[in-house]
Amino acid sequence: MYIDRIVLQNFRSFRKASIEFVHSGRDFEKLGLPSPRFANVNLLLGNNGFGKTTLLKAIALACMGPAVARAGIYPYRLIRHEPRKAASKSAADAKSRPTQAGIQAWFTPHEQDNVPEGVGRLESDVHVRRQGDLEELQWVHADEKPWHPIFSAESDAMFFVGYGASRRVEQRERFDSGQRRSRVFARAQRVQSLFEDTYSLVPLSSWLPAYAAQNKGRFAQVVDTLKALTGKGHYQFTGELEAGEYLFEREGLRVPFPALSDGYRAYLGWIGDLLYHVCMTCPPGKKLVENCGIVMVDEIDLHLHPKWQMDVLPTLAKALPNLQFIVTSHSPLIVGSLEWMNIVTMKAASAQASTLARIRDAVHGLDADQVLLTEFFGLETTRAQGPRRAIKALSLKARHGDAEAAKRLLEQMTQGVEPAP
Repeated sequence: MYIDRIVLQNFRSFRKASIEFVHSGRDFEKLGLPSPRFANVNLLLGNNGFGKTTLLKAIALACMGPAVARAGIYPYRLIRHEPRKAASKSAADAKSRPTQAGIQAWFTPHEQDNVPEGVGRLESDVHVRRQGDLEELQWVHADEKPWHPIFSAESDAMFFVGYGASRRVEQRERFDSGQRRSRVFARAQRVQSLFEDTYSLVPLSSWLPAYAAQNKGRFAQVVDTLKALTGKGHYQFTGELEAGEYLFEREGLRVPFPALSDGYRAYLGWIGDLLYHVCMTCPPGKKLVENCGIVMVDEIDLHLHPKWQMDVLPTLAKALPNLQFIVTSHSPLIVGSLEWMNIVTMKAASAQASTLARIRDAVHGLDADQVLLTEFFGLETTRAQGPRRAIKALSLKARHGDAEAAKRLLEQMTQGVEPAP
């Protein structure tokens, strides 16, 4: 399934907000948007505290459908807390705060979702209710029948997975799949790192060797997909093990996964976990790249070099074209790799609330400085404060005919400022 639209009410930073998402099955003309070259990518962009991670959590909860209340996800301060007025901190003020948050979402199902014939769209309606200091999740939609496949952990229907910004890969020798299954519903496990900072991901070396021995065709598909997701110039997956860990090779140098740099482990870690879940849920007779569903990633550029940031979303979009990606980032290089139709921005509203919108500003192909000066980031300049003041002072002198000031102005605008002796 793909998510079409979400409406939030009193959900953390959102008092009331809604947004439409893009995916490969959308009628863009009906949506009022030009068709983007990467129709399966949604980038959430905004300042810290404006709700990027919150929106990912809301999508994840909506994806759980009627299983949300029993999935093992612990809600923590999801209901919006309105800022108190400085002069009013009374009991009456506390009573006026919202005691309920709402998430409504609409999804486009696929053949693998096994929904009843005639169901055009799936609708999810989740409430978060507060009693004292506790919050609880409730499914409130009248009809849960189309969602019945969601209750099956092994079903290939309704695939979705999410990754928090603190994602880390579990050490192979400590990974216990049986313990995980006994703690949290399998579908909730796939989004648990969005809600729990300490939740770790499934290591590649804990599941892929079984495919190498028992399902060589599927193993070959994983290898090909891993290679497509790294591209030229990066460490390539070899498919060979050393002391129980898979080796990655670049220019003849072979390195086991735990010895890779933070950037590679951050990226390959969630990719390995994603492919595990894709393998577990891929319909029989289908290739991995044919699996449909939703992938959410917080801080997609985590630890990635700027050169890799420019390519990561186009690479994902091309290698896994049937997955709908919803990701967050602060990187202008990520923004410049997309078109405005792919980007959902979060702006400040009154009383520390946030709104959701698209900015119709041609941004694809701009360099990083140009992107930072657009409405997407709203910066007036990318210069440090000290040089900015010096340039302003020199500009004033140059306007009044000071030739030396004009010379120094050109030097400072084109070169970095050396420290004073």
